[in-house]
Amino acid sequence: MTNNFNSNNLRTIAYRQIIDLTHPIHPNIPIWPGDPATEFETVSQIEKHGYFLRKFSMGEHSGTHINAPNSFYAAGASIDTYAPQSLVCPAIAIDIREQSLANPDYTLTIDDVLTWERQHKFIEPGNLVLLYTGWQEKWDDEGAFFNQSDRGICHFPGFGTAATQFLLEERYIAGIGTDTHGVDPGQDESFAVNKLILKKQRIVLENLANLDLLPAADITLVIGILRLLGGSGSPVSVLAFVA
Repeated sequence: MTNNFNSNNLRTIAYRQIIDLTHPIHPNIPIWPGDPATEFETVSQIEKHGYFLRKFSMGEHSGTHINAPNSFYAAGASIDTYAPQSLVCPAIAIDIREQSLANPDYTLTIDDVLTWERQHKFIEPGNLVLLYTGWQEKWDDEGAFFNQSDRGICHFPGFGTAATQFLLEERYIAGIGTDTHGVDPGQDESFAVNKLILKKQRIVLENLANLDLLPAADITLVIGILRLLGGSGSPVSVLAFVA
């Protein structure tokens, strides 16, 4: 998958700080209902074999991860086809924590985007939009993180469809990311926002960490994927270079 926003011109990343936006992987991370468990098994021990080695298994959409277009579109690109240049991009961060804590079903609106621009700057083409909802603080409590009703419906904030269309069509963004388990709000079981972004072969990042440490702008993301052949996504390491 290519990124049309990058050119062949020589580029540099100016930064004063690097922030890791990745949750550590362990067997007790929150797992989307129905997804496979995250498991580790010791294969070799130093005392017995001379070296330490484990094997692990987890879903392609568990932990801090990226979704590929083929997770929703049969003919869509798989994670192994992502071009390296598509995985390095500028980013901005929108803070909706106050709204989300008041209403767990809150969704980003066009007005939120325009308000952010008035306060900071115009969102230039090729930026990835990060959404800080405050849900990252619930990561160690799976019940609170998914916030399911008695009917099994999740309640957590996300991107609204109108705002997502606006960002794609009017700001030409490179993708979106958030600190919840889905860029879609929890109660939207149609995954409408995921589909909008991935139909355009843009980036979707979920379960991000440390978004509270980011400034509103002047961020460069470096996304490290597992190049799984035919993969529908991949656990990722996401580093934010802050200017």
